[in-house]
Amino acid sequence: MRKLLAVCVALVLTACTPPAPSYNVEERSISELRADLDSGAVTSEQLVQAYLDRMAAIDDAGPTLNSVITLNPQALEQARALDAERAAGRVRGPLHGIPILLKDNIESADPMPTTAGSLALANNITNRDAPLVARLRAAGAIILGKTNLSEWANIRSSASVSGWSAVGGLTRNPYALDRNTCGSSSGSGAAIAASLAAIAVGTETDGSIVCPSSVNGLVGIKPTVGLVSRTHIVPISHTQDTAGPMGRSVADVAILLTAMAGTDPNDAATAAADNLRQDYSAALDANALRGRRLGVMRFAAGFHAGVDRRFEAALSELRAAGAEIVEIEAAPEGWDSIGQDEFTVLLAELRSDLDAYLATTPDSVVTRTLADVIAFNANTPAETVFFGQDLFEAAQASGGLANADYQAARRRAVAAASSAIDAMLGSNRVDALIAPTTGPAWTNDVVNGDHYVGGGASMLPAVAGYPHVTVPMGLVDGLPVGLSFVGAAWTEAQLLSYAYAYEQSAQPRMPPRYLPTLNQDERVAPALAGHGTSPP
Repeated sequence: MRKLLAVCVALVLTACTPPAPSYNVEERSISELRADLDSGAVTSEQLVQAYLDRMAAIDDAGPTLNSVITLNPQALEQARALDAERAAGRVRGPLHGIPILLKDNIESADPMPTTAGSLALANNITNRDAPLVARLRAAGAIILGKTNLSEWANIRSSASVSGWSAVGGLTRNPYALDRNTCGSSSGSGAAIAASLAAIAVGTETDGSIVCPSSVNGLVGIKPTVGLVSRTHIVPISHTQDTAGPMGRSVADVAILLTAMAGTDPNDAATAAADNLRQDYSAALDANALRGRRLGVMRFAAGFHAGVDRRFEAALSELRAAGAEIVEIEAAPEGWDSIGQDEFTVLLAELRSDLDAYLATTPDSVVTRTLADVIAFNANTPAETVFFGQDLFEAAQASGGLANADYQAARRRAVAAASSAIDAMLGSNRVDALIAPTTGPAWTNDVVNGDHYVGGGASMLPAVAGYPHVTVPMGLVDGLPVGLSFVGAAWTEAQLLSYAYAYEQSAQPRMPPRYLPTLNQDERVAPALAGHGTSPP
């Protein structure tokens, strides 16, 4: 890992124990950090150092989560500058002096490459902020570093290993170290579950925020496509791509989304964002579920007995919080064909969108097209050690945006997915749709690739471009699973408020225990009160 960190180097060579940080960042929310910054109990510089110390202890050593791919060498300098602003009486808002992490397909102007996990982009230091990063920086956030990801956001191979990249290696799940972190925002999921930063930004095309959030015990939101700018983010699909927050609580996610959202003149999809964005923190209401009707997408459940039991318990908790549960048994019309049309769209847009992005990278990046990347991978054994690039090759052969099959597939897919959500909401007179997000984390397997179960909740909102929130709903055999809330376009405030009300009522999240693996005793232990939260 390309860590620019000189803290307790002896950890790599000996069994030394790093000095305990003067400030404990574990499980600290943004509001708690903000209160301590306001009171003088900690400075932003001390906060950054505490996170760096924790990374050295459990990301690079100890459990060795391998979730952070590179660190910002200017983070401490940025923290000192924000401390000086605070001392002078200027506080920009709730993110002032708060360290955050970015998925490593999102550019920042700091001296760090944006690699998408690929050695082909190892020299991609662009010296430019993605507009969402510029917004976060203006709000006072400190860019602490970049997180590992499934290489190229999991679009390179149909036999991929989620959480693995040639640059960053394999990220481990902090709940059980032999388990997968899902993709593609895998490092963001593991890092925030392990309290390596206050919160992180992930990206999603279909499932890449909500799945790693679910299996790492986090809240995640895939916003409406167009709420958050995609400029200077390594792309897959302009139809479906979006960035979104991943955090340990709904309140933290709402704070970050409020700062990220807004219009970008270089991203046409965001034209309405300034008029539609809200203060998502102000919308949170612990009583938001009272009198609301929630539609259960049964066709997206039933894939795992343990998840089903936890989901039924969550439905009881939702009822106790005041919601009326409405059963939706049948899958919407066209459900079976949406996935194939989506696949056609993603391959065509990958070719076009990635070529356009690579053309803007510095001259030090020698791969200027998807074809160049395919050739690079073929000649770089470290890239293909575990799996190949059949999806890249299919994208290159797709014909791009001029292909008539692509254009028809895009029309069909977007219309079918959006109509399905709108019809389920309208015909059942429900305020939101709910389902289990996905199954528990599977064991890592670099030979056979991923073998996850579930995940049916993500496709419809991904293809429609509609918002999707996942919130922890407890543990299944010691592993986190999530509850999904899906709604119509631009209903982020509503969905976050429902998730917040559920979270406040059920208190479902349990911190990770960094188990090497899950045996019978360890699977039972999380059901017992009072287990520890610190890594070994």
